Amino acid sequence: MGRRLGRSITETARLVGCSRSAVVSIHAKWINDGDISSRRQGVGRPTRRQRKRRRRLSCLVRQNRRQTVVQLAAQYNAGPSASVSEHIVQRF
Repeated sequence: MGRRLGRSITETARLVGCSRSAVVSIHAKWINDGDISSRRQGVGRPTRRQRKRRRRLSCLVRQNRRQTVVQLAAQYNAGPSASVSEHIVQRF
C-alpha cells in the first residue's frame, strides 16, 4: 500500500519492518499477478495440533449423528480449542 501511495521502497520497507528486497518482490508480484498470496501454503504434513482438532471434530460428529451442522459447530466452538466454521463441519 505504501508503494501505491507514492512512498519509496526504503520508506515502505521501514514502515512495514521488512527488507527492501521483500518489498520489491511483493510489489512486483502484485503488479504482475494482482495477487500476493503464496501458492505453497499448506504444503507438508499437518501439525500435531491440526490432527488433534480433526480427531476431536470427527469424534464429535460420530457421537452426534442426528445433530445439524450448526449445532455441531456450536458444540465444537464451546470447547477449549480454536473455533471451526460450519463449512468445515459439513465436510465431515
